[in-house]
Amino acid sequence: MSTEQASTSGPRILLYSDDVDARAQVRLAVGRRLRHDAPEIEWVEVATAAAVIASTEAGGLDLLILDGEADKVGGMGLARQLKDEVYRCPPTLVLTGRPQDAWLASWSNADAVVSRPLDPIELQAAVARVLEPRAVAG
Repeated sequence: MSTEQASTSGPRILLYSDDVDARAQVRLAVGRRLRHDAPEIEWVEVATAAAVIASTEAGGLDLLILDGEADKVGGMGLARQLKDEVYRCPPTLVLTGRPQDAWLASWSNADAVVSRPLDPIELQAAVARVLEPRAVAG
């Protein structure tokens, strides 16, 4: 891949939830781009913890959005496992069931936390803060 192609490719975001509607809600809230002049986001949707681990270990991801309310393996435990076990684990954003669960998300070593009900502005801003910290701060 040339340098020009690399600079125009959008971020690759892994989106984990066992609920197809929750994944659709996140994609809709974040949007196709982080800002109007940015390249399109490439979504990697997965519904199982095994797929999250395999995709993360394969590399090439810029952000993991993990559903803390997923059945069987929740996103908070998965975030902690990935941060502990995957070398150069991408940043993680955990979706919690309610604002009171933010303390639990801090245990997971998540880089950002957004609680339900999802506010599109809050979620998009959190994704932008994690992916473009200098652009948002400046």
